[in-house]
Amino acid sequence: MSSGRFDEYNGKIAKVIDNVEKVMIGKSEIIQLSIVSILCGGHTLLEDVPGVGKTMLVKALAKSLGCSFKRIQFTPDLLPSDVTGMSVYNQKTMQFEYRPGPIMGNVVLADEINRTSPKTQAALLEAMEEGNVTIDGETHSLPTPFFVMATQNPIEYEGTFPLPEAQLDRFLIKLRLGYPQLEEEVEMLSRLQVHHPIESVKAVISSEELKDLQQSVRNIYVEDSIRRYIVRLTEATRTHPKVYLGASPRGSIALFRAAQALALVRGRQFVVPDDVKDLAAATLGHRVILKSDARLGGLTVEEVLQDVLNQTPVPVFRRS
Repeated sequence: MSSGRFDEYNGKIAKVIDNVEKVMIGKSEIIQLSIVSILCGGHTLLEDVPGVGKTMLVKALAKSLGCSFKRIQFTPDLLPSDVTGMSVYNQKTMQFEYRPGPIMGNVVLADEINRTSPKTQAALLEAMEEGNVTIDGETHSLPTPFFVMATQNPIEYEGTFPLPEAQLDRFLIKLRLGYPQLEEEVEMLSRLQVHHPIESVKAVISSEELKDLQQSVRNIYVEDSIRRYIVRLTEATRTHPKVYLGASPRGSIALFRAAQALALVRGRQFVVPDDVKDLAAATLGHRVILKSDARLGGLTVEEVLQDVLNQTPVPVFRRS
């Protein structure tokens, strides 16, 4: 990748980050990680309490990227056909026609995904993994780029259904926004006094430019020692004494791709160990299930991953 082309990519990414920060105050790291997921062509799960700005983040990203935006509000009575679409009989042509569901968009907001039944949650599996949906035996391709940004409330809240492991594994990254700091919340009130900042957000890149950026991620150099470091980390989650189910090979791929994208976001054409370490919790945390005695003892997945990072030797990176 030429330096001029690389600088162009960095400029476009910086524009998107600056644009989203007009809406999200004090969430630079979360915005960067969300963009990392998009650059990888992956899907993002945002888990936190209601009212911290999960939906606003997704809307701001969709508007900034110049992509079509669809929203699915998940409720207990939502059916799979309400997500994927259905075949409807046309009396004029005397044939069944496919009526697309809200899944047919570039950016799909799956709002409160864990408030619907597991059957409806499973309707997203094919779309998220293969980029198409199958209705009555006929396969329909989804538009590109395509990525799902799902929000969910903590499972301790009433009216929630925990996502199955197979569904969680389809998300490249899982993030938590958290509450804003005092000064950030005061600034938020000031910005909202007249109108909502989301109303003034405009596209800063096109969907074609986004696809170009996604392709450029694959050209980011990853040294063999760092590839081995990624695999050792995921392997360590499978053998840790407090872990019941460790990260799958899909977790290794997610960490690898995300590290490439984060290097690009940070202005480098190569991955360093810090990129991998900074992404370990976001890419592997939701793929790890602790043993029951560990959970009862108050141990968290984040603590286990930190232990894995501490015990796994960090490669000595040599820049050529």
